[in-house]
Amino acid sequence: QVQLVESGGGLVQAGGSLRLSCLASGRTFSTYIMGWFRQAPGKEREFVASISRTGGSTYYADSVKGRFTISRDNAKNTVYLQMNSLKPEDTAIYYCAIKSRGTSIVVVTPTLYDYWGQGTQVTVSS
Repeated sequence: QVQLVESGGGLVQAGGSLRLSCLASGRTFSTYIMGWFRQAPGKEREFVASISRTGGSTYYADSVKGRFTISRDNAKNTVYLQMNSLKPEDTAIYYCAIKSRGTSIVVVTPTLYDYWGQGTQVTVSS
């Protein structure tokens, strides 16, 4: 059973930056496509970004493109989400997730991801 633990969330002013981390257990991290999702109060969980197994390919939601960067370090079993130019509408709980099947990173449906972390709160004040 794979476990994911997110960290790095917090309170930041609009225009600021945060870096989220997600540590995965197990020895097969490099075989997984990784994704970040977020869920604001009263809203459905939405896709933020995904990254291929090697880190060579990435995909972003239009709402974060140019502001957020997903990366991974397979030696550390960790995926990151660097968030710059944060806006109040970025406020949400952020989750990392594993997609263990298939090869496409252009997958935005939460149900197609197999394992989830507990989430980390990001709050952006105006």
